Amino acid sequence: MRACVVHGAHDLRVEDIEVQAPGRGQIAVDVAYGGVCGSDLHYAHRGGVGDFLVQEPMVLGHEVVGTVAALGDDVDGPEAGTPVAVHPATPCRKCPECLDHRENVCRDTRYLGSAARLPHVQGGFAQRIVLPAHQIRALPEGLSLETAVLAEPLSVALHAVARAGDVTGRSVFVTGAGPIGCLAVAALRAAGACDVIVSDLVPETLAVARAVGATAVVRADDPDAAPTDIDIAVEASGAPAALGACVRAVRRGGRVVQLGLLPPGDVTFPGNLLVTKEIELVGAFRFGAEFDDALALLASGLPVEPVLTHRFPLDQSEQAFTVARDRTQASKVVLDLR
Repeated sequence: MRACVVHGAHDLRVEDIEVQAPGRGQIAVDVAYGGVCGSDLHYAHRGGVGDFLVQEPMVLGHEVVGTVAALGDDVDGPEAGTPVAVHPATPCRKCPECLDHRENVCRDTRYLGSAARLPHVQGGFAQRIVLPAHQIRALPEGLSLETAVLAEPLSVALHAVARAGDVTGRSVFVTGAGPIGCLAVAALRAAGACDVIVSDLVPETLAVARAVGATAVVRADDPDAAPTDIDIAVEASGAPAALGACVRAVRRGGRVVQLGLLPPGDVTFPGNLLVTKEIELVGAFRFGAEFDDALALLASGLPVEPVLTHRFPLDQSEQAFTVARDRTQASKVVLDLR
């Protein structure tokens, strides 16, 4: 079968890999679509994400959906042919975090398409993958595979909204209008936020944010447009300057959720404002049970279609990754692996 494999920085290949049969407790899935994530881009263009470097060929991808191909022994459904989404994480279920029901920060998790451990965890940009049955979710009635491919990034957004607390009737400032930021906008509006203001440097991404529910958009480089007295801020860009903007924007006693991964090492931001305004600063990393919530929300008609901007066949993976880097063109780029 064919797969999208990274061998190092600027070395992305579509090549043949071995087809595996499902073992005990496993399910084989014929992958239909896979969304290209920022981490995939980092692996392809930089050869790593943060301190995690590609040390062996690795199939990329963790935002994948498809249909069940075959069941291993001791697996009770979903049956062959069922459209499914794939939860990309396998937590250890033994560490203190897992026992505290915080599997998203498990200290020994396995995540599809990740070089965080050696051997690397192979990803989902392959025509067929084999995974533990507990990672497979049958799609809710009426949810298409084309839309379900957003379940994983929407789960990330939903976890950030959960970390924000009750947003009903609240004003929220979102910095960064990439796919995650825009999905956070949709999730915030679905959770009852009354005003969602989004900042970014790229007009095209701000247009997507507006299309999924932002009540206002502003240029991040326009200090006169920066909001003030906001209840909650969600920093979704990973830019230190944006974290500073969030801290300045929230009201006294407000909350800032750091969702975007910041650059390695120390970053500077107006820390004294955390003290004088008594701001709560919390992190949001990946997700857990929100994956099932994301599928249900997508099935209910959450307006996320504007986020899906491009689709490329597997053999055009290199072009897909190039387009995905251009924020003036693309929001979420999807590979078609059928």
